[in-house]
Amino acid sequence: MQKADLYQTRIGPRERLALNGAESLGDADLIAVLLGTGSASEPVAILAAKLLEAAGGLERLHNLGVGTMSQQTGIGLSKACRLQAAIEIGKRIASRPYQRGKAVTCSKDVDHAMRPRLAKATREHFWAIALDTKSRPIAEIEIAVGGLSSCTIKPADIFRAVLRELSSKIVVVHNHPSGEPTPSTEDVTFTRRLKQAGEVIGIQLVDHIIIAEQGYFSFLDSGLFDNL
Repeated sequence: MQKADLYQTRIGPRERLALNGAESLGDADLIAVLLGTGSASEPVAILAAKLLEAAGGLERLHNLGVGTMSQQTGIGLSKACRLQAAIEIGKRIASRPYQRGKAVTCSKDVDHAMRPRLAKATREHFWAIALDTKSRPIAEIEIAVGGLSSCTIKPADIFRAVLRELSSKIVVVHNHPSGEPTPSTEDVTFTRRLKQAGEVIGIQLVDHIIIAEQGYFSFLDSGLFDNL
């Protein structure tokens, strides 16, 4: 082993990041950089490794939440908040938001924009995307957050929110924490009610999209929408 290689093994993850870039670090090293310091009894590398083990891997770290993270030995509220902020930054960078002034033309546009926020969520979230007459996004509105498998919501909850945006069309989106995007009987019934309510008040329901880890389902693309 060359002298330079020996030196690399003795420096911490922050120094290696500065020398070689963040992509050179492993998952635990990245967590260690965010934590900054260890505890009185354990170095930061051990804390990072234990936190990843408790979460079940980097991709599941966001599921712990600030409360659970802060209860891990050596973490505390400040470090937990720092980690959650970094996770949220990553999610926002990974998302592909709609281009300002550009129309939403297909379900894939919606999936690209909403997937980073919804695909791995452990609770059901229901969103409405308000569109103008040319199908350009005006606003993204989170209508409700539910439990592990359902989200109680009424058409009035949605239209009350989008009417404030002077929207003429909407796309509604929710996730299935189960990981499977196939609509349930309740999803179909609710979509029918929502479409009918929109026709009464003059706001067109363009599509209802269900996002899950295994893909997404579009009522419009499937042809089911026309039969509601």
